[in-house]
Amino acid sequence: MKDIKLLDRLGKLILLTFCFLGTYLGVKGKSEFKQEEFNKPNILLIYVDDLGYGDIAMFPGGLGESIAEAPNIDLLIKSGMSFTNAYSSAPLCSPARAALLTGKSPARLGFEFVTKFEKDTLDWDDEKWIALFKNKKLISPPITLNLPLEEVTIAEGLKELGYETGLVGKWHVAAHHKVYKGWSLTHGPAQQGFDTAKETFGSHPYNGNQSSPELKYGEYPDDLLTNEAVSFIKKEHNNPFFLMVSHYYVHTPHLKGMQWIEDKYRAKSKGELSDEMIRYAANIELLDHYVGQVLDALDESGLREKTMVIFTSDNGGHPSYAHHAPFRGSKWNLYEAGIRIPMVVSWPGVVAANSIKEVPVIQTDFFPTFIELAGGIENKPKHLDGQSILPLFVGGPFEREKPLFWYFPYYHPEGKAYDEALVDIGVEDGEISQTRPQAALRNGSMKIIYFFDTDQVELYDLSSDPIESNDLSAVRPWNAKLMKEILMERLYSSHARLPRINTQTH
Repeated sequence: MKDIKLLDRLGKLILLTFCFLGTYLGVKGKSEFKQEEFNKPNILLIYVDDLGYGDIAMFPGGLGESIAEAPNIDLLIKSGMSFTNAYSSAPLCSPARAALLTGKSPARLGFEFVTKFEKDTLDWDDEKWIALFKNKKLISPPITLNLPLEEVTIAEGLKELGYETGLVGKWHVAAHHKVYKGWSLTHGPAQQGFDTAKETFGSHPYNGNQSSPELKYGEYPDDLLTNEAVSFIKKEHNNPFFLMVSHYYVHTPHLKGMQWIEDKYRAKSKGELSDEMIRYAANIELLDHYVGQVLDALDESGLREKTMVIFTSDNGGHPSYAHHAPFRGSKWNLYEAGIRIPMVVSWPGVVAANSIKEVPVIQTDFFPTFIELAGGIENKPKHLDGQSILPLFVGGPFEREKPLFWYFPYYHPEGKAYDEALVDIGVEDGEISQTRPQAALRNGSMKIIYFFDTDQVELYDLSSDPIESNDLSAVRPWNAKLMKEILMERLYSSHARLPRINTQTH
């Protein structure tokens, strides 16, 4: 039955591509996207958690080493445009999500780390906060709890343009309420422009159940998060909609007990993978199944050709599980594997099927892109760090106005675990490494990483060195100096909260 559904969806996508080919060709050759040529499309953003760049074997640019089967995401790739230089705005969850929602960088938002419970936040001069940086050269900015309500979100911007807005699942840009990642009553989605907001952990172990119910072959655990998304899609819509399906998968802890799926991967791995890696693959397949259910709902509702679908991840994957090669690093640092993420855009008849874009894009681009798509580009907020990438979707010319940049002014892991972590950051080394306060900037193929505690930089040419193994800062010092100046200007103009010298260690 599952294979029949996949073939049916593939057939529909092929038919839609032919039906809308004339429309696509008419737009492809034009210098810019003209919104009036289309009715305002629905926008479906499938935002997943901690998915590594190479975790979907079919995604272009990775090494294809993941054993996880993801047939629904594979079909999405075939039907759409894959961005092989797509970036999150941060190497971890909360700042990445805040940046996506607002189009502003974590540096500009002053929201650079994961949010906490109310009781866990401290001020700059609090003795407990300072004590956390014992033996460290710098003191990081205090942790921001809530995305300020005065920040305009994508939902608020689209709502003004006549869109119905919805979010299901993970929020994580406000202080935890009652339970870890529980939605804030004062700074939740309902206060930030979402008409429909469904809080649920779905089948993810955050719901308190670490293990799946017993499954027959071919069965998957029921997922309330996905069910809510399907219900939203299938209900009657008098206006175009923006729906953010915000998954907790494949963030740890991973769901256990999906025996038939794990047995399949155990046989497939021929004893070469640990039980934890087999379980991780099973969780990727589970995520894929839920993605398929949402896409099926679009098809069954007759909305596929009226909907732009974006599938992407909030940051790089966990170093102990995710597939990152050929990229260095992981979640929590600014090497490529921490911030480069899979991204697919599918819109039959408009976005070229089975196509690849190598142009660097970043998730702060989503806000101005969606607003332009909805016909309101003149009303977009000021001081956005992203720019519309709509021309890339339709084959038009595109020029990046400002280099991409990132900011992570913290030591990680937190507390004593930092001293026990690996000092060196490698490629799929399977271990959590020490991350120091840092910022990064990419201009063309050149990338610089600046370390605040040593005032040193590393310079890489990603076109010839995607693994970031050959630091060019010594042989190209003027390039490094200029890029550092541009990076610092971006931070200063964003009013970034820079780390302070720890006077107790100096």
